[in-house]
Amino acid sequence: MTSPHHPIQIQEVSLQSIAQEFGTPVYVYDGEKIVNQIKSLQAAFATVPLKIKYATKALSNISILKLVKKTGEGIDAVSIEEVRIGMLAGFEASEIMYTPSGVNFKEVQEAVELGVMVNLDSISLMEDFGALYGGTVAACIRINPHIMAGGNAKISVGHSQSKFGISIQQLPEILDVVEKYKIKIVGLHIHTGSDILDAEVFLKGGNVLFEAAMSFPDLKFLDFGGGFKVAYKAGDPATDMEEVGTKVSAAFNEFCEKYGRKLELWIEPGKFLVSESGYLIVEATVVKNTPQLTFVGVDSGLNHLIRPMMYDAFHDVYNLSNPAGEPKPYHVVGYICETDTLAKDRMLASVSKGDLLVFKNAGAYGISMSSNYNSRLRPAEVLIWEGKAHLIRKREEFEDLIKNQVVIAI
Repeated sequence: MTSPHHPIQIQEVSLQSIAQEFGTPVYVYDGEKIVNQIKSLQAAFATVPLKIKYATKALSNISILKLVKKTGEGIDAVSIEEVRIGMLAGFEASEIMYTPSGVNFKEVQEAVELGVMVNLDSISLMEDFGALYGGTVAACIRINPHIMAGGNAKISVGHSQSKFGISIQQLPEILDVVEKYKIKIVGLHIHTGSDILDAEVFLKGGNVLFEAAMSFPDLKFLDFGGGFKVAYKAGDPATDMEEVGTKVSAAFNEFCEKYGRKLELWIEPGKFLVSESGYLIVEATVVKNTPQLTFVGVDSGLNHLIRPMMYDAFHDVYNLSNPAGEPKPYHVVGYICETDTLAKDRMLASVSKGDLLVFKNAGAYGISMSSNYNSRLRPAEVLIWEGKAHLIRKREEFEDLIKNQVVIAI
């Protein structure tokens, strides 16, 4: 029998039927799970004025953003394109935080024109921003707290050698630029990394924010970023949101008393909201025995799910077609002309050509990091909402691959 942890249906919609209707590979998202994750955060931070800004980069499909909007929360955008996608999904400019990193200043100007909150990421950006807008446009400052945290070096973004934010050691320079241009700073922001388990890391970052905040009299919010960890396999630890919420909220409320008035507490979860909602369904195209091991080739690869190659990430996988089969060890590999091992040395119920395999925890940084490498096409996306399967992105066709190419006479 399939383990209850390996679903064969979502909201009573069969994963097999989704594969039959929409083909493979296909990304499937459980909308109910996303809403429940948001509710769990709202409950964990119930004692503070909380605002959730969903990190759009994790999964930026407009229908997913509309679902977040339905819960009354906002979004965090890291590009002007994400800002515009958020607006297409129905978010007001006031509900969007824009946190650029090293972008052309024209993009920042476009964000200001659209009316979104800009998160200033460098002294030079503060100079440009102040010179143009003075005190006429409210802004936030991203502080680098010099804290090493996160599950992988590529997603640890708050340490002293990270490109992100302005070093806390440069606070005097920050204050000089603010004073020089009379910039209206209404928020301070940190983000230490991803896959953080320990409430103490958030508290440590919070203490940096609290201390810096005393130099800014007009604050409306402090933004703690995201980075909450989800479990990728049985026995994996996950962030204890109740503990984080309780401890961070208590420290925040204590700070607000010291500051003299109540501020809003913002957080920017991405993976935490959408990762566990997502499944990537693929078809086994070949079972290839060698003297050493057995490969299962599938109709997908690093062009659809790059996390195992990029971050050594673990994604649980199971055989949807033959759940009761005899367990055997397999390497599940993609169809890309490069080593793209999606799952190494996994015990799967016996796999035959044509079986459907399902990758779990595929909602975050799956389709959003996908590519057309090897001139392959991106898959379809399906959202399960209120017990029905809705196509929210059509599978690419060959014409999509070449539509922007300009063929010259040679």
